[in-house]
Amino acid sequence: MQSLDALSYQSRWRQRDPGMKFAFWVVMMVLAMSLPPAGQAALLLCIAAFTCWLLRVSPLRYLKWLLIPFSFLAVGLVAIIISFARTPDTLLWGIQIGQYWVGLDPAGLTTANQTFWRSMAALAATFWFMLNMPFEQLIKLMKRGRLPLVLIEQILLTWRFIFIFLEEAATIYHAQSLRFGYRNLRTGYRSLAMLVTMLFSRVMMRYQQMSVALNVKLYQGDFHL
Repeated sequence: MQSLDALSYQSRWRQRDPGMKFAFWVVMMVLAMSLPPAGQAALLLCIAAFTCWLLRVSPLRYLKWLLIPFSFLAVGLVAIIISFARTPDTLLWGIQIGQYWVGLDPAGLTTANQTFWRSMAALAATFWFMLNMPFEQLIKLMKRGRLPLVLIEQILLTWRFIFIFLEEAATIYHAQSLRFGYRNLRTGYRSLAMLVTMLFSRVMMRYQQMSVALNVKLYQGDFHL
């Protein structure tokens, strides 16, 4: 999360108008949903190359980002491809299990191919938007869209506490590792339980500190966004 947030501030387009970025993302999403699989594959390559150039990152690093959601997509594709039938005539390949055949469905392969390229193109477009939109610009974009201020404040606080959560978790984990808290499976489970318990109390302490700081600054219930 911290590295992705930092990348958005080193983008070549970090100073561009957020409304223009949003419009460009909408165009890419429309193309990702409407083009045929070959066009979606070409769109995926173009967006990936454009993202790598804007962020000054290597294609290998970009592929590592895509592998995280791809694992979830692969599970869904397997469920689409594999089909059950009473006879093997409708399957490209199958094995018999009891009275049924389990194998590859031709229609499922077509659907899986379309789903794969559509999902990857849409994912690349969303990655582009996320990695080139600093959070402060995202706040401005939501204000332009006239979203309720309460919702914007909730998003701002949630974003802030994500990094507090990660910072506290990393600090506790580092301290436990220095004391060989993860030297074996049993000790690792025990240390993990302690980490979760301590993490909750530490985050609550950080929340109380933030509340005190806001009260000192005469907080009246509204953030000046």
